[in-house]
Amino acid sequence: MRQRRVLVVLAGAVTILGSGVLAAPGAGAVPRTMRAAGSWGKAIEVPGLAALGKGGEVFSVSCGATGSCAAVGSYFSHRHSQGFVVSEQQGRWGEAIEMPASGALYAGGGAEVDSVSCGAAGSCAAVGTYKDRHRHGQGFVVVERNGRWGKAIAVPGLRALRTGPAEIDSVSCSSAGSCAAVGLYADKGDHEQVFAVSQRNGHWDKAIEVPGLGALNHGGIPSDDLLTVSCALAANCAVVGNYTDKEGSQQGFVADERNGRWGKAIELPGLGALNKGGFADIFSVSCGAAGRCVAVGDYVDGNGSGQGFVADERNGRWGKAIEPPRLKVLNGGSGGGNAEVDTVSCASAGNCAAVGSVGDPYSSGFVVSEKNGVWGKATIIGLGGRISGADSVSCASPGNCAVGGDYSNASGSTAQGWVAVERNGRWGKSIDVPGLKALNQGEGASVSSMSCPSTGSCVGGGTYTDGSGHSEGFVVSHTG
Repeated sequence: MRQRRVLVVLAGAVTILGSGVLAAPGAGAVPRTMRAAGSWGKAIEVPGLAALGKGGEVFSVSCGATGSCAAVGSYFSHRHSQGFVVSEQQGRWGEAIEMPASGALYAGGGAEVDSVSCGAAGSCAAVGTYKDRHRHGQGFVVVERNGRWGKAIAVPGLRALRTGPAEIDSVSCSSAGSCAAVGLYADKGDHEQVFAVSQRNGHWDKAIEVPGLGALNHGGIPSDDLLTVSCALAANCAVVGNYTDKEGSQQGFVADERNGRWGKAIELPGLGALNKGGFADIFSVSCGAAGRCVAVGDYVDGNGSGQGFVADERNGRWGKAIEPPRLKVLNGGSGGGNAEVDTVSCASAGNCAAVGSVGDPYSSGFVVSEKNGVWGKATIIGLGGRISGADSVSCASPGNCAVGGDYSNASGSTAQGWVAVERNGRWGKSIDVPGLKALNQGEGASVSSMSCPSTGSCVGGGTYTDGSGHSEGFVVSHTG
């Protein structure tokens, strides 16, 4: 059921301010057309990305404040993938640059920046993976301070934990200089384990193994697993991921950091009872307050169908995973199609929105909202097509969110991106991303990341295919 997923930082956003002209300082400025308040502007290619190389992709976007944002991803150059960062300052995007790093980090010839989070304007942290001289994947962190990116460094302390490859998947910053990042490493027994590394007052501590997972994890961490972390306050975070139990079934785990100490990883309550088919995934977590988080994902029921779930943490205790109301009905009931809840965003404690895909194949996107701790009914959203899905969501305040996704044309040969906005608890119509079809001259486009720093101000980021068949990254903004 699972494919490689773009990590979305739900605490932040990428925005392009108001109406007027989007002009990066210096060369490579990109004009932006005037538009009325309360509407989406045209999608634009990330400035400077095409000049770096071929095959650019935006993986993650985040804003420390409206008009002060960062986007990260990868591009292809000299037969290797490379990572890039690009910043927006005072509503103007600069040009994408190769991730600043020492030559030692590029000894193996490749890198990508997978996740970014901004705790304040001009203060962000990004993480990703590079190949060492043995061509093994390793993790790095890189920090932006006062709007300037420093050099990437290897994750402190990770070398002491690992003997084999490692990767770092997700980062979340609750404030400037206060972040947490999570990833995987191979220990001395060649078993995959989960690590966490914290930034406190701008300084990175040494990576530590997340306690308790070894007791759960008898068959290893799934090779395609991507961990997600969310921090509501400094030193108060949650991480989710998957493991293989002693029966060989894939299950989901959660672990909490409280006041700077990571507690033991536990199996997500209730998920094992739902997961009769022996294959569950936790895809995303978002924390609206310390000890008030939501995790989402999917599992296989007794009839072999994929179903989606949500699970709430209240006062630091995780409740049981449940099926979102009406989702199984949308999914054709027992023995129907497949459903998964892909990502969630919580504007505050008990006020969240989650999105995913449902049908056979995944033919429709859906959204389900939580208000004051109560989940409403799942509702179809998105544009129709042969295949359609809702891939990302961000909520600036309760009942004010935005969602993005992709859909195929009638023949199923070309994918396009779509977006929709919720205002005061009511979802507007889903529309094609303005201007994206003009950019997308190839076979695929999608909105993979959505973030809203304030009510009515949101940005989506993603990828399209140019006329030469190369992928390129884009951003698109909503104001009003």
